[in-house]
Amino acid sequence: MTKDPLLTVFSLAQESEEQAGLQLRAAQSELQKQESQLQALNQYRLDYMQQLKDKSNGQVSITFYQQFHKFIKQIDDAISQQIRAVSQAEEVWAHRQQHWLEQQRKRKSVEQLLEKKARTAEMKQTRLEQKLSDEFTMQQCNRRQAR
Repeated sequence: MTKDPLLTVFSLAQESEEQAGLQLRAAQSELQKQESQLQALNQYRLDYMQQLKDKSNGQVSITFYQQFHKFIKQIDDAISQQIRAVSQAEEVWAHRQQHWLEQQRKRKSVEQLLEKKARTAEMKQTRLEQKLSDEFTMQQCNRRQAR
C-alpha cells in the first residue's frame, strides 16, 4: 500500500510548526535579554543619581557637575538606544508568534483532514463488513432452504 501524500503534508506541517516554535522561543529569549539590559541601565542611572545626591550635601565643583551631566547624558543615550532595541525585539517576537500561530493552524487543518479521511475509511470498511456479513447470512439461509 502506498503512503498517503496527506501524511507527508502533515509531517511537513509538524516540522514547520516546530521550527516556528523554536524561532518564537529564541525571540522571547532575546526580548527578555534586551528588557533586562534596559532595566540594568535604568538602575545604573538611578544609582548614579543617588551618588550625586549623596555628594551634593557637601560642596561639589562645577567641573564635577559638568562631568556628571555629561555622563548622565551618555547613560540617557544608551537607555534610548536600548529602548529601541527592546522595541525591535518586541516586533520580532510578535512577528514570530504570528508565524507560529499560522503554522499551528496549518498543521491542525491537515490533522483534521487526516481524521476525516480515517473516519470515512472506517465507515466504508464497516459498511463492507456489514455487506459481507449480510451476504454470508443470506447464503447460509439459501443453503438451508435448498436442503
